Amino acid sequence: MRTAELAGNPASGAPSAPTAGDDANRDLLSALSGRQAGRDRAVAESTRRVVMASLGVIKDQQAGHRRTRSLALAAMLITLLAFGPFAWRVADDLIGGEHISDIATQTSLWACILCPAILAAFLFAGWSRRKE
Repeated sequence: MRTAELAGNPASGAPSAPTAGDDANRDLLSALSGRQAGRDRAVAESTRRVVMASLGVIKDQQAGHRRTRSLALAAMLITLLAFGPFAWRVADDLIGGEHISDIATQTSLWACILCPAILAAFLFAGWSRRKE
């Protein structure tokens, strides 16, 4: 097929009625000649917008993960600093020969066991609520 036939100019010179095939031929010819650059540009721009929006969502998710990780690290550090003296006192009392049934040792021991367990329960409850 020649380009003139694609454009709708038959070689015989006699005009013919336009058909759906002629429209397809014109579309093909304009695509080959670069006349549909505007359409390609519009597709490229919309694709770029979608990709940039997806990148923004991914960056937001990464920032949320970083924030959660830093809060968990800060909570562990604060827990260690808050309950470290209790653990030190229990270890010192037990190593020093104190009986476990002494009221000071029992109080410190309960503080070392019960308070972190309560804190862990609160953290787990908050995490499970956030997952829902």
